[in-house]
Amino acid sequence: MNKPKKVAILTAGGLAPCLNSAIGSLIERYSEIDPSIEIICYRSGYKGLLLGDFYKVTPAVREKAGLLHKFGGSLIGNSRVKLTNVKDCVKRGLVNEGQDPQKVAADQLVKDGVDILHTIGGDDTNTAAADLAAFLASNNYGLTVIGLPKTVDNDVFPIKQSLGAWTAAEQGARYFMNVVAENNANPRMLIVHEVMGRSCGWLTAATAQEYRKLLDRVEWLPELGLSRESYEVHGVFIPEMAIDIAAEAKRLRAVMDKVDCVNIFVSEGAGVESIVVEMQAKGKEVPRDAFGHVKLDAVNPGKWFGEQFAEMLGAEKTLVQKSGYFARAAASNVEDIRLIKSCADLAVECAFRRESGVIGHDEDRGNVLRAIEFPRIKGGKPFDIDAPWFNQTLADIGQTKGAKVATGH
Repeated sequence: MNKPKKVAILTAGGLAPCLNSAIGSLIERYSEIDPSIEIICYRSGYKGLLLGDFYKVTPAVREKAGLLHKFGGSLIGNSRVKLTNVKDCVKRGLVNEGQDPQKVAADQLVKDGVDILHTIGGDDTNTAAADLAAFLASNNYGLTVIGLPKTVDNDVFPIKQSLGAWTAAEQGARYFMNVVAENNANPRMLIVHEVMGRSCGWLTAATAQEYRKLLDRVEWLPELGLSRESYEVHGVFIPEMAIDIAAEAKRLRAVMDKVDCVNIFVSEGAGVESIVVEMQAKGKEVPRDAFGHVKLDAVNPGKWFGEQFAEMLGAEKTLVQKSGYFARAAASNVEDIRLIKSCADLAVECAFRRESGVIGHDEDRGNVLRAIEFPRIKGGKPFDIDAPWFNQTLADIGQTKGAKVATGH
């Protein structure tokens, strides 16, 4: 085996309930195998790499690396930096005019003596890692890049389960368990639970499923108005499903008339196309990030759904609540920690083999846990709306399913 001399770790993109656990797991595994291997952690993702700003993993850090499993977020910091977006990197002062950010990053790794770089992030982070790995290889830098797949959306081709997604669904369900009690704060209450998920409805569907599991464990008192019907999920709207607003409004109006409230779960990416068209028709600028994605906070899909349904349901009050920041900043649950540790262990093995790729269960190779080749990594994997558990959820709440044409990879 070709022992690494110095390893670097960075986290990037949005938060997910796996980042600290992934950092901790990598530090723990390297320390178990050979504590003489140096480890540094770049601050704030690719920003820190470009600026040569990092933490040193000291013996005291190694000894207490297990503490990271207890905390959400990323203690070493995140940022959204795209190394191939030269203009944005110059604008942010990360490189000088005329510099290639990829070369700056590669040269910084060499300067810092790094031979293995672990990136922990979603499709954007791993796309950036893939670009950097290709640049390193084509320019003979002799460095290896190994990614770990983080995203609450669970939408990375061809990875079966992204790190942190299970926890995000569980935490989103916990969040709504409190919010739903607002259903009796006003007659004819419409509550919109906006869940993260730009182009994939997995997290919304999984959060609804986890929330309904919580309802299964509750004892009710309908004689005093404490009924499951008023706490139930009455509608689930995700990007992969065609939404007939009029038909759904008619169905939900009947629920409102009977229960005096309606609770719907909405993916933040559902309806975005319609919202963007409306904004452009009004001459409004559609804000986008460095990767060209529509800034979902600015277009506010939950508010849009609330406005679409409120009048048709005869709602007296509409409450829109977003669980995203609550869910994504949670510490990993037991299931995710188990997945994270297995991925981190393999990532360290791959480091000794100098094998680049993104660690995950490869859906195109029999769901085997392996280092998936960077060129095969792609975001935007749609949720399978024919999954039996999701069909059961829709059947239980009386909602019919209309499918959009899914895009392949």
